[in-house]
Amino acid sequence: MIGLDLEFRRGFVRENSRPQRPAIVPELLLHLAGGAAPIWKLTEDELKAVGLPPPYWSYAWAGGQGLARYLLDHPDAVAGKRVVDFATGSGVVAIAAARAGAAAVLAADIDPFCEAAAGLNAELNGVALQFTDANLLELGPPDADVIVAGDVWYRGPLADQLMAWLAAARARGTRVLLGDPGRTFFPTVGVAKLAAYAVPTIGELEGAEVMRATVWELG
Repeated sequence: MIGLDLEFRRGFVRENSRPQRPAIVPELLLHLAGGAAPIWKLTEDELKAVGLPPPYWSYAWAGGQGLARYLLDHPDAVAGKRVVDFATGSGVVAIAAARAGAAAVLAADIDPFCEAAAGLNAELNGVALQFTDANLLELGPPDADVIVAGDVWYRGPLADQLMAWLAAARARGTRVLLGDPGRTFFPTVGVAKLAAYAVPTIGELEGAEVMRATVWELG
């Protein structure tokens, strides 16, 4: 893949986005592109041809916005705690956790462009994040007080692997908070509803103009 240098990736993020405030977390400012941006017009094959992954970092997905909103409204969930944001994307949930007073936040994503996006977004919001591109699912549950994850239940095998990993973390005493707008493979048992939000979205990406993002806790 081309462009693995962090400064190249940061430049790419800046050139293909502009600072915007997500619909239901206007306290935050993120480098976002939106569904009409040229990078979203490329097919996955075209992106692979130039060595780029799909630009998931460039959109504040509904589940992540819901989870971020919940953390900002309920800072006690993460205040003073060590937080891991799984599949951070733009970093919206990680940044919300930091703004809510988390002691430390690790943003994790296997897409190296997310490191650039989350880092730039953290700077925009005056918070500090750590980042890892390690595949945490191949490791044991992290040493954290809280794991947050949004918008990751779109493939069956990944969903099963993720839920097993999260269940192992929960068994160790880690609190697990999830944000999801009704994706196909989200679990229907073993979770308790905490809140729900109507999130305006981009129909080109989500197939709907508004989605209901629900925040859940793994029991």
